[in-house]
Amino acid sequence: MSADIVYLPRWRARGPRAGAHRARETGGLGTFKDQVSFLRLPDARRIDLRATLRDPFEGVHVRRFEARMAVEVWALVDLSASMRFSGAADRMALVGALCQGLAASATRIGDGFGLIACDAGIREDLSLIATRRRASAAEAAARIGQARPTGRSAAGLLAAAARIAGRPKLVFLISDFRWPEALLEQVFASLSFHDVVPVLLADSRETEALPEWGLLELEDLEGAGSRLVLMRPSLRRRWLAQEGERMARLARLARRNGREPFRLADRFDPEALSRHLLGA
Repeated sequence: MSADIVYLPRWRARGPRAGAHRARETGGLGTFKDQVSFLRLPDARRIDLRATLRDPFEGVHVRRFEARMAVEVWALVDLSASMRFSGAADRMALVGALCQGLAASATRIGDGFGLIACDAGIREDLSLIATRRRASAAEAAARIGQARPTGRSAAGLLAAAARIAGRPKLVFLISDFRWPEALLEQVFASLSFHDVVPVLLADSRETEALPEWGLLELEDLEGAGSRLVLMRPSLRRRWLAQEGERMARLARLARRNGREPFRLADRFDPEALSRHLLGA
């Protein structure tokens, strides 16, 4: 059984289904919130006799409760070819483990889990409409972990954003984010109505484990071929500086839309993700 991922939406839930999250609505069911005048909430079933008898002005008081609602949790997964990178860990295996954790955690508390896989368009064969059925959610998460990314772009995420438009959702945007800057801006803007958690797929061999000296064969996974590079201290410094600038741009864009990116590298740790979600 997958370890729980604990998440807390940044907004109060609304919708037709009862669930585990604090809702905008108040009424006669849920967690006790306060007491109000019977005129504000004319529900005779919720009259608080003690408060009513204590009122020197002989007002009638009603207990008001905070409703709890379900939300939808969505994983939007980039399947462009750069996601095929395998270093210290297989990148898509990490995506699969993350989606398995999200699917299990969401359906366990009555939330819906949905998944949309994208390259240049939406991959319908790997996508799933939001469901509270544990088996269906788990199957979709397992399929995405076995997918082989081959797309030339991640532009399908724009169509995915249009597909989930409507009531606010908790959206995990999963990618290495090696996109043109214009696409980054467009995708985040198109998801701005939702609570977006960017999940950055990374690998220690791209940065921490990069040698100061040595021959490296670099392959462009999107079809531009490969070449042999002599790694040396000056090149390593430039490489790391460029990666640092890329991460800083992503972080600024993510913060502008709500949450810091979560870096997923080498192994999936559900407790680390939970801390990130609760501390954001």
